[in-house]
Amino acid sequence: MSLSDSKNQVDLAFTSNNLRGLAFENAFGGATSFLRRRYTKDLAGVDLAFTGVPFDLGVTNRPGARFGPRAVRIASSLLPFDPPYGWGYSPLESLNVIDYGDLAFDYAKPQDFPAALSAHIAGILAAGVGVISLGGDHFISLPILQAFAQKYGPISLIQFDAHSDTWPDDDLERLDHGTWTYKAVKTGLIDPKTSCLVGIRTHCDDYCGLKIIDAPSIQQRSIDQISQEIKSLVGDRPTYISFDIDALDPAYAPGTGTPVWGGLASWQVAALLRALAGINLVGGDVTEVAPPFDPTGITAIAGAHVATELLCLYGWAKRGG
Repeated sequence: MSLSDSKNQVDLAFTSNNLRGLAFENAFGGATSFLRRRYTKDLAGVDLAFTGVPFDLGVTNRPGARFGPRAVRIASSLLPFDPPYGWGYSPLESLNVIDYGDLAFDYAKPQDFPAALSAHIAGILAAGVGVISLGGDHFISLPILQAFAQKYGPISLIQFDAHSDTWPDDDLERLDHGTWTYKAVKTGLIDPKTSCLVGIRTHCDDYCGLKIIDAPSIQQRSIDQISQEIKSLVGDRPTYISFDIDALDPAYAPGTGTPVWGGLASWQVAALLRALAGINLVGGDVTEVAPPFDPTGITAIAGAHVATELLCLYGWAKRGG
């Protein structure tokens, strides 16, 4: 970083001429795209797109996740000055990354939302571009996975969450963040035999065949043991990571709709995500960041870090390690 960079860079979300590179504009100013990437709908030459899904009509408790994408983008302004620590490479300098902006939808017609989101994601994937979504409540993962399954067939899912989201629900018209995983299994979007639920600490009678790696087991075992178990499970199959921010303990992420005590610490999540390097990550999402319940902003900061780690995992797979 040079002095001229910090003096001259501003509003890179609109003024940047490059799709890759670190960013040095003041963290406290300028337009807040994710990691200061260019806002664009042009997918030519793009490796990975971030997109926001400001939707929270599927929550069972506290709303507010509709403000998650905006808050995560703001929090991410602290991150693009340097390569992410511990990875040994710089994804922003290795990949062409953009901010594709938010999904546009009619909030007064929630019945139209799933198809709109699925088509939005499918359009990005059709261009040969990977996509990481910023939610929004966890229901968004279902229409997103519909688009991924159209391209890849049933994929492997690594779901970080306090809740399994496998409560029975055979009404495909219901929008519910607590039943989307059940529907994803029942409709063949994911392969439960090669998928897992990480950080679980709430009861459900049926986990739909997904492997459970619950929060107590993570606190009692090494990160290496857990990561090897997950990597053995997914193998080299196309894999999607869905990260509900309530996988973290409320001490680290209070701004969420359904917080549950006894969760993961931020250092555990950071270490575990980095230990998953080498999986065939094709996409992912970060959901349930609800800024109204966190005046400190630490939940959004956690969400921005998780999304950046997903970028690192995606880039690691692209570069072959």
